[in-house]
Amino acid sequence: MPKNYYEELGVNRKASADEIKKAYRKLARKYHPDISKESDAEAKMQAINVAYDTLSNPEKKAEYDQMLDHPQGFAGFGGQAGQGGFDEAQFYRQGNASDFHGFEDLFGRFGSGFGGAQRKQSSYRGEDQHASIEVPIDVAYHGTTQQITLQIPTINAYGEPEVQRKTLQVKIPKGMKEGQQIRLSGQGQVGIRGGASGDLYIEIRYQDTDSVRVEGSDVYVTVPISPWEAALGHGITVNTPAGALQVNIPKNAKQGQQLRLKDKGIPNKTAGHLYLVLNIVFPTAHNEQQQHAYQQLAASFPDFNPRQG
Repeated sequence: MPKNYYEELGVNRKASADEIKKAYRKLARKYHPDISKESDAEAKMQAINVAYDTLSNPEKKAEYDQMLDHPQGFAGFGGQAGQGGFDEAQFYRQGNASDFHGFEDLFGRFGSGFGGAQRKQSSYRGEDQHASIEVPIDVAYHGTTQQITLQIPTINAYGEPEVQRKTLQVKIPKGMKEGQQIRLSGQGQVGIRGGASGDLYIEIRYQDTDSVRVEGSDVYVTVPISPWEAALGHGITVNTPAGALQVNIPKNAKQGQQLRLKDKGIPNKTAGHLYLVLNIVFPTAHNEQQQHAYQQLAASFPDFNPRQG
């Protein structure tokens, strides 16, 4: 009696669908004629494909299990009644040849294998890939062309996951909003059997710093100011990603107060806004004169208590 399909794949009859698929993939990597050094690779590959096609199909598997349990009822498949024999090739041919799916679904990328030798091979477009990069906020205002090196998860010719290192020259136009993508045609996963390569989509992220952060097309810049500038109001010059800007601090400005500069954010089709976030910085009293200045300030505000609501 020839090996049964469970033995062919090295699993028992209680194996789950995932366990059957895992066993098949392991054997297919070992015996595929395009990569195997085994002398009987082609015959072995054909045998495990037949086994997997039956055991991965619930209806075929149920019928096959019934045959294993009652071999005398299937004597016509090559065995003699009561001897437990069967002809697996005839059993497999009961199904429509177009039902075969295991090898092509899981290993079609190899090209000329068991499935490819019996029908026309189709080409497939490679998958699109995605990556993200961080660039300085100045790029949003001026654009740039820079060389980047990416490590992209992919699948190699053996169906195994690996990390691909790719170095590219990328042109980043000005006006890119946070999270927007640049499409690089043909730089994604390589196509299968001559199919076109997929595309690579690079998502743009802007580097946050201690003083600058980006939300969409809006830019937030923290601006240090002195207590007297906050109290009295003052005109100051602020260095921003949009350039050096003249800004008037309002009287009695508060810590964390935001000043909006319309359309000074990322210069997209619909420009974002630039928000100046005020940070009041108090000087350190290093000498007696400076300490006296704080004493005078305290005397000028006898009723002020910052801990009261």
